[in-house]
Amino acid sequence: MGGDYAPERAIKGVIEASELLDDSVEIVLFGNKERIDQVCEAKGFDIRNFTVVATTSVIEMNDHPSKSFQEKQDSNIVRGFKMLAAGEIDGFASAGNTGAMLVGSMTMIKTVTGIERPAISSPLPRIDGNDGLLLDVGIYPDTKPENLYQFGILGSIYANGVSHKVDPSVGLLNLGSEPGKGSLLAKSAYGLMSKATQYNFTGNMEGSDLFRNGTADVVVTDGFTGNVVLKQAESVYRLMKKRDIDDAFFNRFNFDQYGGTPVLGINKPVIIGHGVSKETAFKNMIIHTHDVIKANISQQIKEFLSHE
Repeated sequence: MGGDYAPERAIKGVIEASELLDDSVEIVLFGNKERIDQVCEAKGFDIRNFTVVATTSVIEMNDHPSKSFQEKQDSNIVRGFKMLAAGEIDGFASAGNTGAMLVGSMTMIKTVTGIERPAISSPLPRIDGNDGLLLDVGIYPDTKPENLYQFGILGSIYANGVSHKVDPSVGLLNLGSEPGKGSLLAKSAYGLMSKATQYNFTGNMEGSDLFRNGTADVVVTDGFTGNVVLKQAESVYRLMKKRDIDDAFFNRFNFDQYGGTPVLGINKPVIIGHGVSKETAFKNMIIHTHDVIKANISQQIKEFLSHE
């Protein structure tokens, strides 16, 4: 029920995902059962292929996240988090109210012990197809140097577990490549990250390096800067389309290609999608959720920290 085009586009995307996933994967839908039945019937899809959890309310996109999470206990987002926390589902994905998704992640699933703040990431398309990873892209606009250090841990584990990169390199986004450059936050973070033994820190990198081949696999920054970068990258794709330019590389700036991003650093898989997601984005979000579940990222983070 989440997103600007729910539930029709969401259900169509989930149907497409179900046709690509193994039969052993169970897809659970939370929402208005009557409307779910109608869309499946219109698509000629047997609703019995899904498990449907009927809910009676929706946390709307403009609702106050924490207040609505408390008041709308029978909403799709709250019911989903309850089942995830209880172990009744293995992962939860939604393109609904982002704030409510973060409230659920922090209050019901909680951060992994040892991680002060979670992060969300975004792929960095590169010409050679060896995409990088940027985090944080928006959970917390203000961060501390220690948070940026830990983002390096989260990004490394994700890049290794999901993108299968061996000993991924980690860079710190800054306004210059030289040590000692940047804001107080960047300089303090550099001081910590340059001594890192938990991951392969390769130093500062500039904005012009983000989409260039051969630069760091994981790029760490604060949520304010990361969100600006993310929105700018999305705007490049939209400008290309408005100018009727079809380019394979710039098409990878389309968020539909990735569907959603996991909240890294919490105890179970939660994937957040874009509010304007349509069927392709929902399809890819479900498939990506399955990949994150298989990679067991949360457990990898726990095991990594337990050995430190």
